[in-house]
Amino acid sequence: MSGLIVPPGEGRKLVTRAQEVTFKVTGAHGSSVSIFEVLVPPGFDVGAHTHSQSQEFFYVLEGELELLAFEPTKRTEESWHDWESSGGDRVVRAGAGSSMFVPPGCPHAFRNATDKPARMLFQSLPSPDHEEYFEEIAEIWESGRTVDSGAVEKMRQRYDVEQITPLRYEPPTGR
Repeated sequence: MSGLIVPPGEGRKLVTRAQEVTFKVTGAHGSSVSIFEVLVPPGFDVGAHTHSQSQEFFYVLEGELELLAFEPTKRTEESWHDWESSGGDRVVRAGAGSSMFVPPGCPHAFRNATDKPARMLFQSLPSPDHEEYFEEIAEIWESGRTVDSGAVEKMRQRYDVEQITPLRYEPPTGR
């Protein structure tokens, strides 16, 4: 029996105009957990959502992300940025070394509200659900100049994603 060693910068890359995902450990390696390195560009907002079966772990490697992992007192459909929990939890601005664990059923989101890319390590269980999800969303991102929100919604329903607020990619202007 052998383990797996993946050197820096190695792994299967999936590059789109919205994200860069490097598959580090996958179901194809025999793992029950999928592990990815994700480059999150400025202006990317995954939108608040839940999973009924999946659990996820995020670790910020470089840059800064806004993170959410709680049930708000009131869910709004347009934005999660001002949500607050009954215990007073609010969105956290998280730098390198910060992490977020998300159990099944917990609303969560991340956004890069800065003008610089952020890099995170992302782990999801069970494998290969998020692997297949990333493959399919890459096809949607690259299919045209704008993102077909209907196609994203149909795809997310197949992958145990209940979308609460929209996924958005609004790169900063003036670059």
